[in-house]
This record gives sequence, C-alpha cells and structure tokens, in this order.
Amino acid sequence: MHRYLDNRRKALVAKLDGVSERDARWPMTQTGTNLLGLVKHVASIELGYFGEVFDRPSNVPLPWFDESAETNADMWATAQESREDIVALYQRAAVHADATIEALALDSLGRIPWWPPERQQVTLQQIMVHLTVEVARHAGHADIIRELIDGAAGDNDGNVPDQTAQEWAIYRLRLEEAAAEAAQRAEDARP
Repeated sequence: MHRYLDNRRKALVAKLDGVSERDARWPMTQTGTNLLGLVKHVASIELGYFGEVFDRPSNVPLPWFDESAETNADMWATAQESREDIVALYQRAAVHADATIEALALDSLGRIPWWPPERQQVTLQQIMVHLTVEVARHAGHADIIRELIDGAAGDNDGNVPDQTAQEWAIYRLRLEEAAAEAAQRAEDARP
C-alpha cells in the first residue's frame, strides 16, 4: 500500500517537469484546477490525515486553512509561493506521512474531527487507502491538465501508446466521428 501511495506521489509531482511557471499555475478548468495547486492541495491533505488525525502534528504552517483565508486557497499558488516552495512542502508532507506510516501499526486508531461524528474514528490502514485513492485521483487530474497544456500524457512507463501527433489526430477524429454518429442515432430514435 505504501509503495502505491509513493508511486502516485511521484506521478503527481512529475507533471510539473518541463512546464513553464505560468503553465504550472494556469487555471485549466472552470473551477481553476492547475498543476501547482494540485500539488499544494495534496501536500496539505497528507499533512492533515497523517498528522493531526494520528496526533502527530507536523507543525508546518498552512495559512490557507485559516478561517480568514480565501476560499480554495489550498488549490492554487500565490505569486509569492514559488514552485520550489510548493514541491518542498509536498516533500516535507511525504516525509511526515511516511514517518507516521512507519511508526504505527495498520490498526492504529486516529480521529478525523472534520468528518461526521459516526465516521471520525479510523485506522491507519483506512487512511492509507483513503489517501492513496485521493493522491491517485489528483495525479489523474494532473495528467489531464498536463495533456491540455502541452500534450504530454501518462507516466512514461508505457501506460499510454507511443504515437505521433498525426496518429493521435487520426485517433481523435475517429472518436469524434463515433460520438457524432451515436448522437445522431439517439436523435433518430426519439419518438
């Protein structure tokens, strides 16, 4: 489980490799999703779930969680927060999380005060699964964001076919044609 978590962490941070400062921060969706913000967010949640939940606070200040902080302040980097600062924060979060994972048994109990009372008591194993899924989810978001920025997709380990830009364009055209045909069939089937 720990290896899967670590692999997803690496996949997430790797999406920053080779992109400009602007592109790392640029909001690529209607809700502002951006590469550097995803890394900042995941660092924050790892610090919380593997820290406070198991009474092992990191003492890393996270001002974006203060009551006076702007909405979604953990999902984007200010102009004053460097990429290096955010990546270093994530590395600190991973080291802190790893220390918790190594120090505790999988059945060790923790408490998540921000969850509903009936679900607040958890085990380290539950949190490892929860965070592995969460990091993988955001690494997937980062993969799509990166593809939108410059076409880079996958983890460079063979999980995406190696095709030329022309081959991808032909493939995409096939998908567009299939979508249009399916839409027409649905329209034709209406009474």
